[in-house]
Amino acid sequence: MNDTPGWASPGSAPSDGHEPGASGPAEPADRPAGPDQPAPPADRPGAEPASPGTKWSKEQPPPAQWSAPTGPADQGQAPPPPPPGPGWGTPPPGPPGGGYGGYGGPGGYGGPRGGHGGYGGPGGPGGWGGGWGGPPPAAKPGVIPLRPLGVGEILDGAVSTMRTYWRTVLGISLTVAILTEIVVVLLQGLVLDDTGSEALNDPDATLSELGDALAQTTINSGVVFLISLIGTVLATALLTTVTSRAVLGRPVTTGEAWRDARPQVLKLFGLIVLLLLIVAGLLTAGMAPGLLVTATAGGEAGVALTALGFLAGGVVAVWLMVRFSLASPALMLEKQGIKKAMGRSVKLVRGSWWRVFGIQLLATVIANVVASIIVIPFAFLAATLGGDGVGGFLEGTGDLGWTFLVVSGIGSVIGSMITFPITAGVTVLLYIDQRIRREALDLELARSAGAQGSSGSGAVPGS
Repeated sequence: MNDTPGWASPGSAPSDGHEPGASGPAEPADRPAGPDQPAPPADRPGAEPASPGTKWSKEQPPPAQWSAPTGPADQGQAPPPPPPGPGWGTPPPGPPGGGYGGYGGPGGYGGPRGGHGGYGGPGGPGGWGGGWGGPPPAAKPGVIPLRPLGVGEILDGAVSTMRTYWRTVLGISLTVAILTEIVVVLLQGLVLDDTGSEALNDPDATLSELGDALAQTTINSGVVFLISLIGTVLATALLTTVTSRAVLGRPVTTGEAWRDARPQVLKLFGLIVLLLLIVAGLLTAGMAPGLLVTATAGGEAGVALTALGFLAGGVVAVWLMVRFSLASPALMLEKQGIKKAMGRSVKLVRGSWWRVFGIQLLATVIANVVASIIVIPFAFLAATLGGDGVGGFLEGTGDLGWTFLVVSGIGSVIGSMITFPITAGVTVLLYIDQRIRREALDLELARSAGAQGSSGSGAVPGS
């Protein structure tokens, strides 16, 4: 073994023609010995016979205590190597005769008569020197660092996108929310009939009246939900583009976001409708046995079976919706079709179902709490300004006049303007995070952003 100058392996056998304790190159065997240069002993196994006139000292250092010479270098000795490059630092000084990190005991590396101590640790004893501080930090060209993200970083990235590009983000959210709410208010005030709610609150209503009221209410809710769904699809499509550019630190205008998202909007709408149909089919299939029992035999058993079937169908629906929850950004950013986008989502979520579920649930709760803080006061204000007051609003008997619809609609617009960026941003960043973890997307993003020397590894607390 060739030992580096300044440190010698204790007790190691000479190699490559070196003798113990020598740091320079080996001398030729037939070189005449000088007055201060000993020759090898003749009685050593495998050694060449000593040249005439040469002597070898009988007092040799004990085994396992040889060290590198500490005096001036002999003539002919190889020059020391250049100092180590930047980043490794200099080993810290050790205690007398000892090393660091367990290497410097008696008979060990750098023992009582040894040379330098062991390798010094990062910032202290026990490792590789004081200048090495771990891998370089991950590049952060935009709202998130390009490495696996923690939960807080995903939420912070969504809020940072809204704060950094607030003109584009709030402009898109406000425009979509206003258009959606105008259509909803006009439909509720001019087209949709509100008589169904009165029959549902009437204890003396007949079964036929209750059935008609329930059907009317279902139609009204379905129309409002469809309009809101269209607005949500548009906002999600546009904000997905904005968030993906924000990851690279590149701003995008509303026009650019629309041009990029327009070819995929219809596919995104079809994806969301398909997911809703899947949920409705699962719930219906779960409730079907109970409904049949209730219709034929009646009694509490049918009701209990219906409730149990609804619960089972809901559990399966939640499980599937989490598996398909990343299909929307996959469809928009990868320009995939509906089927391939759903397959991509299943692949990315596999093995991380609980993590994806928890982050999505947390984002939904935060968005709804923020929206409720805004919407509920506007609803009470609308009820106060309306004809029946807050009492009629709480009892469900109040008249939904134009004042109530307009004031509550303003609250809904403000709430949607805040919730759209949060939910869309968290979904996009969660999709990017899963691709970083599984497909090393951070390297491609770093190249796209022009970041050099980024590191895509490292565990993240709370991830």
